[in-house]
Amino acid sequence: MFDEQAPLDERARAYDRMAKALEWLGETWPDWPDLEAAACSVGLSPHHFQREFTRWAGISPKQYQGALAHGAAGDMLRAGASVLDAALETGLSGPGRLHDLFIAHEGLTPGEAKAGGKGAELVIGRAPTPFGLGAWLIGPRGLVALGFIDEGAPARTGFAHQGRGEADAFADLAARYPGASIRHDDGEAERFASRVFEAGEPLPVCLYGTPFRRQVWRALLEIPAGETRTYGALAGRIAAPKAARAVGAAVGGNPVSWFIPCHRALAADGRLHNYHWGIARKRAMLVYERAHRA
Repeated sequence: MFDEQAPLDERARAYDRMAKALEWLGETWPDWPDLEAAACSVGLSPHHFQREFTRWAGISPKQYQGALAHGAAGDMLRAGASVLDAALETGLSGPGRLHDLFIAHEGLTPGEAKAGGKGAELVIGRAPTPFGLGAWLIGPRGLVALGFIDEGAPARTGFAHQGRGEADAFADLAARYPGASIRHDDGEAERFASRVFEAGEPLPVCLYGTPFRRQVWRALLEIPAGETRTYGALAGRIAAPKAARAVGAAVGGNPVSWFIPCHRALAADGRLHNYHWGIARKRAMLVYERAHRA
């Protein structure tokens, strides 16, 4: 669980450095680099890095390295390696514990979904998350959409997979619900973020989508934290084995990032690709989950 003294906005500000640290540790963990080398990779002192990483992730850098080793050993064992070989290759240590949020989800009627939220009164605002500044879209029945803001990102036109400033992130979410009435209220977004990320309250999610898409999103929720599935595997899970492409489109159309975990869906070859809010953020989400998995 997070250190109670690590406010959510502090974790949001630390996200960029922590994403770089996660990538660096993910590449170098087999060599078990020490704390000083890890801190140097993001330009911090060892003391500052240890404190910031632990407050952001809820586990220490050493525990995170252990979690990576644990995951790699599991892969080796499933591939037929002996316990001794797996231990010698990875130098196992235990991972941190996972603090999960529970998600209650409900769908709209077919008419509401088809109308793009027509008549709905929604609130949009910015508020921190562990993965940077979030763009929150909230309705009377719960969270409608969550995206991410990359401050300092240039204004973009058309579709882009990463680097949206506030105006672009808000426009991205609002465009998904053209029939809704949307007002801006950062305070409401901050209260909502605090409830789910700091108080750990159950998160109501209002899924505006077709029945097929909601079925895919429910299948995403069934993937254990820290694990991944291919689009083909998801298609098989919903008894539509020939619909991998349609499943991919539904995953890409998921409006509620992180909580409806589209970051757990991968291409058939296992690549991280085409994440709407940036590959670095998808990588950070996956390794964050793996580090916390019991």
